This record gives sequence, structure tokens and C-alpha cells, in this order.
Amino acid sequence: MSEHNKSLLNDAGILNLEDASVVMVYTEWNDAIVNELVAGCDNTLHQYKAAKIEKVIVPGAFELPYACKQYWEATKGSGKQPGAIIAFGCVIRGETPHFDYVCKAVTEGILQLNLQLPIPVIFGILTVDNEQQALDRLGGAHGHKGEEAAITALKMIALQRDLARK
Repeated sequence: MSEHNKSLLNDAGILNLEDASVVMVYTEWNDAIVNELVAGCDNTLHQYKAAKIEKVIVPGAFELPYACKQYWEATKGSGKQPGAIIAFGCVIRGETPHFDYVCKAVTEGILQLNLQLPIPVIFGILTVDNEQQALDRLGGAHGHKGEEAAITALKMIALQRDLARK
């Protein structure tokens, strides 16, 4: 992990995952924040020598579940399917109920993907009241959520492999 990380997650259970394949699906919206999430994730995946890292960009958070599902469908049967998908976005509360609708829809969409797909879809969407709260989650008081999402993805790949051996 990078020295600035104050992650609550540790890397216990991440062993021999050099062949891991992870796809990051992320938004253009709030790109300065989201790009930092992606960079932290990318650095951590490289640190653990993930074999394949793909990136897919979508306009906004609402489109994340669709893009995750379509990526899975497009790679089905190709041998190029990922071991995990990480969805990254940042939704900042505004003056209208739009925040509530988007957050609820994205959360439920990612949940449904986790129940439907045979791989984990990691929830890397920041849902914050203001930009400072987002920045606090990019290596500040609340850790680096991009790095934590990478660790979560690798741990879930390890779990999936362990369960397949049972």
C-alpha cells in the first residue's frame, strides 16, 4: 500500500493472485475525484501484480450498473472475463433530490449485479455531502477508497477461488 493510505482494510488473504483480472468501470462526472480513485486502485492492483486491468468510462453514476453488466456479457465465453469488476463514481449532494435517486439506483443496481453475476462487483462509489468529504476519502482521514476497492476485489477473487476448490 502507499504510505499515505490509512485504509482500514489489510491485505490478509491476498496470495498468489498474479493472474487476477479486474475491470474498473468509472464515470466522467466529478472526474478529478474519480480519476484519483482509479489511480489509487490501479497502483494497488499493479502492486499485487494483477495480470490484466481493463478500464471502461461511462458518463455518470447511473450508467455504472449497465456498463458492468454489458462488459460481463460482452466477454462471456471468450476466456477474457474478469475475476472482479469495480464500479467507481462520486455523487455529491446538491440542492435537489437527484442525489437520493441516483445513489439509491446505483446502490441497488450494484447489489443486483452481485446477486446475478458469478463474479463480485465492488461498490466504489463515493456518496458524499460535499467535495471535502470526497477528498477525505482519497488518502485522508478515511483512507483511500480506490486502494481499498482494489484490495476488496482481490480478496473477493481469492474467496471465489477458495470456494471453487471446496
